Amino acid sequence: MRDTRQAGLSRRRLLSSAAGVAALGSAFQRAQAAEPAQAKPAPRLNRNSAPSKLRITDMRSVLIASNYDYPIIRIDTNQGVYGLGEVRDAGREGTALVLKPHLIGRDPLSIEPILDSLRNFANHQRMGGGYSAVDMALHDIAGKVYGVPAWRLIGSKYRDRIRIYCDTDESQDPRVYAERFNKRKAAGFTFFKMDLGTRLVANRPGAVNDLGVATEKGLEYLCEYIQAVRDAIGWNVPLGADHFGRLTVNDSIRYARAFEKYNLAWAEDMIQVGHLGPGGDAPKDWRGYKELKEATTTPIATGESLFGLEEGFKDFIDNRALDIIHPDPLTSGAIRETKRIADYASMHGIQTAIHFAGSPVGCMACVHMAATLKDMLSMENHAVDIPWWGDLVTGPSKPIVNQGYITVPDTPGLGVELNEAAVKEHIRKGGYFEPTPQYDDYILDRFRRGGPYPHLDETGKLVVRD
Repeated sequence: MRDTRQAGLSRRRLLSSAAGVAALGSAFQRAQAAEPAQAKPAPRLNRNSAPSKLRITDMRSVLIASNYDYPIIRIDTNQGVYGLGEVRDAGREGTALVLKPHLIGRDPLSIEPILDSLRNFANHQRMGGGYSAVDMALHDIAGKVYGVPAWRLIGSKYRDRIRIYCDTDESQDPRVYAERFNKRKAAGFTFFKMDLGTRLVANRPGAVNDLGVATEKGLEYLCEYIQAVRDAIGWNVPLGADHFGRLTVNDSIRYARAFEKYNLAWAEDMIQVGHLGPGGDAPKDWRGYKELKEATTTPIATGESLFGLEEGFKDFIDNRALDIIHPDPLTSGAIRETKRIADYASMHGIQTAIHFAGSPVGCMACVHMAATLKDMLSMENHAVDIPWWGDLVTGPSKPIVNQGYITVPDTPGLGVELNEAAVKEHIRKGGYFEPTPQYDDYILDRFRRGGPYPHLDETGKLVVRD
């Protein structure tokens, strides 16, 4: 009996094992059959660099003449891979070049450690431009080395193209102003912004007081411009406004309330007196902005010249003093820090719009960053009326701004290279990435021992050493 039972159990085990192997084989065959639809071969490793041995060897610059000059930097490495970056428009290339000795010999793929070491040298307005330019160039290098677009280095895409808005030149004739917006609409733009300076109505009797602020009559005149533009572009598309003049908190409240019926996308940088910061576009008075925001239904935005989350934006976000943050990545910290700012704002229910007025290099860096933001409204471009702007680079599809949008690149790094011939036609001064030995030694630093010096040692003997 025992032998018969054992034989039966053995047969059952054998049959069970055979069935399992058959099922496994069938599943394996199905997986093989499905593989072409769900799996692609791994991309080939980039053999153009040895990342563990990659080191920064140089930083150079070129200054491009434009409406707001474009300071472009290039960070070189010992393996021929280089990265491009851009200092804030109308800034100076020196704000980046002074960081050169802090970079030489370092691994450019150590992006965050490098940026951490440079943070003390960044500040608001154009003084954030050096840090930001380095951030862009490091992401350009890393993307090229790893064979991925810069946006992939910081997250995932929420969108494949970025919605663009652009400033439009004022006219004292509301009809002419409206017609200019009609041309923007015909070019494919779906997001608009107008300058609404009090100067537009300064020559009308009784429109402006002796402080240069619109009276109630003056506000009625200013609203005629908004009405004309709204009639031209429609009431269903977003329209922002900027450049109101030297307004206090109370002045700003009056203006914003007068604009409420026009359903503006935002009113920008309104408080220009008492902002406590280095400029009205880099305010520190979050309390003033909170008072303004709570007094009107017109959305309030500011921040184009603030640097950093903790240094610039955190108080505004924590205290919900704004409806929209408006960083310019060429000041705020470029790719990594601006994403950090925008993600923090998103967690607090605050949306992001991007200010930008630079070259295609900085533009594409901003596009990579903006693609990864959850609550991104639109990004500015200040060069749609400069016909040669897109010629400065190769890489992106042309025109770069196409029907009011910019396509997010999937090419490695920033996806742009300078068109040397075109750039050389527009150099403001100096040459094309000439050597910068004047920046080899430290100009900015925290604490650095200079070297040996004569002093008495512990025995009272004169020595020369560290």
